[in-house]
Amino acid sequence: MADNGSSSSSTSAVFTLNKSSNLECKNLHDYLKTRPPNVLEKLYNHPTICLAVYRELPELARQYVIRILFVEQPVPQAVVASWGSQAFSKEHVYVSKVLSELSVWQEATIPGGLLGWILTPTFKKNLKITLLGGGKPWSMSSALDTDNKARDVSFLDSYSLERWECVLHYMVGSQQQEGISADAVRILLHAGLMKRDEEDGSPVITRQGFQFLLLDRHAQVWHFILQYLDTVEQRGLDLVECLTFLFQLSFSTLGKDYSTEGMSQGLLVFLQHLREFGLVYQRKRKAGRFYPTRLAINITSSAANSRSITMLDDDTHKGYIIVETNYRVYAYTDSNLQVALISLFTELMYRFPNLVVGIITRESVRQALRGGITADQIIGYLKQHSHEKMLEEGKDPLPPTVVDQIKLWELERNRLTYQEGVLYSQFLSQADFNVLKEYAQSNGYLIWSHKEKRTLVINKNAHEDIKKFWKRYSKGS
Repeated sequence: MADNGSSSSSTSAVFTLNKSSNLECKNLHDYLKTRPPNVLEKLYNHPTICLAVYRELPELARQYVIRILFVEQPVPQAVVASWGSQAFSKEHVYVSKVLSELSVWQEATIPGGLLGWILTPTFKKNLKITLLGGGKPWSMSSALDTDNKARDVSFLDSYSLERWECVLHYMVGSQQQEGISADAVRILLHAGLMKRDEEDGSPVITRQGFQFLLLDRHAQVWHFILQYLDTVEQRGLDLVECLTFLFQLSFSTLGKDYSTEGMSQGLLVFLQHLREFGLVYQRKRKAGRFYPTRLAINITSSAANSRSITMLDDDTHKGYIIVETNYRVYAYTDSNLQVALISLFTELMYRFPNLVVGIITRESVRQALRGGITADQIIGYLKQHSHEKMLEEGKDPLPPTVVDQIKLWELERNRLTYQEGVLYSQFLSQADFNVLKEYAQSNGYLIWSHKEKRTLVINKNAHEDIKKFWKRYSKGS
């Protein structure tokens, strides 16, 4: 019997794998748990960081920390587990894992061989300091003379919004009078939000970049800063020093000026980068004072907390979009950035001084899907920015027909899935075909088969195993 199936199988690969890469947004917990233990140890030497980490812990985890904060010996793990109802055992396991990953607590053996939990000494010591009001004052809170050109909250909000939107305008390619620095461009490239065009080498937006644009402001800033922190050591800066400064800014007071006295050269460079991104305001590079903006104060807070604490005046609390059942979109805005964002998934029809009219079409949605934007992101963006008139009755601000159709267009595009495989054909007999098909099917290797044409498509990773099986079968027959 000729080994025809095996010999012809290596000649054709009929499928290609094309998985879409999505933007991965880490929260504070996700970021810190990837840091080495020695970095966390250095971070926890600063009371402000311990307080920020404690603030962002799950509620049950915060309860555990407070209950054992002043206990000097390990608390048996069974005792800690008994503090909550058995119905919430999954939550207990989850928060125990979170506290371990963040090195907030650690296992310790109790006399008798039982395992217990005890707070990490450095974290415990500095959390006590911050909760009880001890420790040294921040160097940046040094007394300053009265600023003759003091900036109020409205100015800082306007400044931070303008600086951040410069980055977003650059990403969407809209015309702006002021560009962004080469540093900011490098961060966008490093983060995968933009890439170099193959023809002229100019930066162009990527799939992840489209998804980034539809995030809320807080999530955008946090993700961008995390990407910046990935590059600080390449810039000759100290990661722990920069992170500590960021955490200190998150506890500063909006509208108050702070001193740069005592800052290292690396921190002064870091401050200039934060100034460019709109996280701080400084009148001149050599000015001895700076003002943190809302973007910096919200930086380490969760999205839910930051939304309830402070939001930029021109940000998401003012809805401006109305969507009709005929797929028409009316956007009451004169912002070039907002218009550029809407154009990502609509076809613009008319533009007036304070109104843009577009229509959601199958092609405009497919274009957005090709760019990496999902149907849920489009719907979420439209809901988040819905006009207040659409929210008055407390109903869903979007017509159900429009929501369903956007999802159907996504499903239509995702009807086909892609998987790498190897084609087996030209079997000498139906019996040979059936034997190989049954073996592949029973082992989960079979992707597709055609009985009349005696053709199989096998998972590429199983190719070597199939060849070995065929050799054994050929020898036996």
